[in-house]
Amino acid sequence: MKTLKLLLGFALSATLFTSCYTDEVVIVDNNPGVSLNQLLNSYELWYVDINQTQGYGEIPFLQIAFTLSFRNGTLFANNNLVDFGVQGNGFGVPIGNYVAYDMILDVDHIIDGFDSFDVYQINNNTIELYNPFNDTSYFLRGYQRNNFDYDFIFYDNIHYFLQEYEAWEKVYTSDYGALNEFDNENYIQFLSGGNDSTFRSSQDVNIYDPNNIYWDYTGVYGVGDVSGNMYLKTLTLDYDFFDNEFFELSVINDGTIELLHPSSGTIYEFEGKGYIPYYRSSDTQGRVTKEVDKPKKRKQKTSKVDNPRENTRS
Repeated sequence: MKTLKLLLGFALSATLFTSCYTDEVVIVDNNPGVSLNQLLNSYELWYVDINQTQGYGEIPFLQIAFTLSFRNGTLFANNNLVDFGVQGNGFGVPIGNYVAYDMILDVDHIIDGFDSFDVYQINNNTIELYNPFNDTSYFLRGYQRNNFDYDFIFYDNIHYFLQEYEAWEKVYTSDYGALNEFDNENYIQFLSGGNDSTFRSSQDVNIYDPNNIYWDYTGVYGVGDVSGNMYLKTLTLDYDFFDNEFFELSVINDGTIELLHPSSGTIYEFEGKGYIPYYRSSDTQGRVTKEVDKPKKRKQKTSKVDNPRENTRS
């Protein structure tokens, strides 16, 4: 991820992505006036606006990608928030090959195999990828790397950032603040897949390999917004035996988070251990948990709707 702007009151650059959740997608005729390759190459980054998806199917590689890039027959994706904007010069990692012709996009994904899409231009910077095999459309918004708001995407998806490490290790506790139960917790893990809101905590100390951590507790967590402050979030850990633990969550850098415990006044810092690169493998590289083997995927926040697009393929 590019340098985070963590100071309160920092203005978001332009109005990028404000349309991602407010614009209504209007289906139009497919007449871009340029070749499909020209259209795909007109922008360096195509943001996958997951909340505009129409239809009830899913395309795995599109479901986890934040951005796609089409570069000379190679398809790139930013699947991780760690190093977002840095990895692959901002394009991410290569995830397969593509062929574009007659407004048809054929993709050969390195894990998922072959898929094909009808491509429609919605407006100057929005395209629709319609999959006729499951009647589902994904909408992509085009940006250049120099006007892409990496910070907005990062903070709008903090939930997934927490899942990109096998464990978070407590490395700092402030010398002020009242004693509380959470002082004893030294490791936290946020699991991907399943209900997408499961955490585990441990009171182990000085564990080098996250796989050797003994997890004392498993519960449910939630990440919330703070009104008027894009760069501050809330984190709630549901501990049944002594009620919920509530924190203000700040990101220091790609591998360190700060948790302010308002009820005690204590500040904690946690460092990520065991970075998980998401390449769309069926078991999340087998490194998150033995019990949950579903891969990370972005979840659509809006209600799923019927797709009005008609399948024109014979």
